[in-house]
Amino acid sequence: MRILVTGGAGYIGSVVTEELINAGHQAVVYDNLSYGHREAVHPSAAFVKGDLLDTETLQGVLREHAIEAVMHTAAFALVGESVTHPAKYYQNNLVGGLSLLNAMRECGVKRLVFSSTCATYGEPAKVPIDESLPNNPTNPYGESKLAFERALKWFEGAYGLRYASLRYFNAAGATERCGEMHDPETHLIPLVLQTAAGVREEVQIFGDDYPTRDGTCVRDYIHIVDLARAHILALGILDERSAWLHGARSDRHGARDHRSGNQDPHSASSSRRSCSADCQFREDKTRAGLGTKASGSASHHSIRVELVAEESARIRGMICSSRPQSYNSYGHHLPLAGHRV
Repeated sequence: MRILVTGGAGYIGSVVTEELINAGHQAVVYDNLSYGHREAVHPSAAFVKGDLLDTETLQGVLREHAIEAVMHTAAFALVGESVTHPAKYYQNNLVGGLSLLNAMRECGVKRLVFSSTCATYGEPAKVPIDESLPNNPTNPYGESKLAFERALKWFEGAYGLRYASLRYFNAAGATERCGEMHDPETHLIPLVLQTAAGVREEVQIFGDDYPTRDGTCVRDYIHIVDLARAHILALGILDERSAWLHGARSDRHGARDHRSGNQDPHSASSSRRSCSADCQFREDKTRAGLGTKASGSASHHSIRVELVAEESARIRGMICSSRPQSYNSYGHHLPLAGHRV
């Protein structure tokens, strides 16, 4: 299948692209490189530098490459920034998303997999979260994602769009080719590992007074490869129906659970009340709908050991070599203790 991946130069989009190509699909990456990296684009994928707001360019790409489906992974995703700069988030995540939908409608592309977020639920009424809970975002990031989700329903009814919306929290890990590179770094696991490697002095935790076991936010995690494969599996159900899917996870931790054996130095600053205290979810329906479960590579062992090894090796390489590192960035996650993972 010929698939357009918006945001395909970013963390999640690049791994989705890699998995699409591994599965035999043809991928076209569309990214404005505001957060992504050109070197993160898979060499077997076509690349177009463009903005979601440029509907005309999107239409040209859809027609030129005879696109059959879209994986939409392009979004701004920093919760704190969304509170201080909501216009930026509504413009890109909602208006840009509508531009994409209009381009698809004009070109007759009927299938979309949307990389959404469990931030749509806000502070959950119960834990673990399931699909019966109301959506009540506590920040513009979650609100902008939810607004786009609601548009999908109406585009389905009016124009025959088939879509799957994947709601999840923190992606972590890497493939042999793709990892993470943020400037500044905002993801918790790389921050912990950089502290363990002596690259930074301490890890800052945003709040230790939440009503949780250790006072820090609790989040589910999903390995990036499991997440990418879930996007592809979701595409496979669109011949039958549209769907909201959420809850796939690989492990669950509070911020302090990520300290290394050396007990990384850390400090606690003020809580961010735009961040929910405890966000865990039930994955039963998602696993049943996709016919899958988290792979062995995304187990507790992977998060706590393999990820430490791969990130520590990368950090050592950065310290010992002046050569640029080809690791990509950006994803769509609710922060854990103020950091995206």
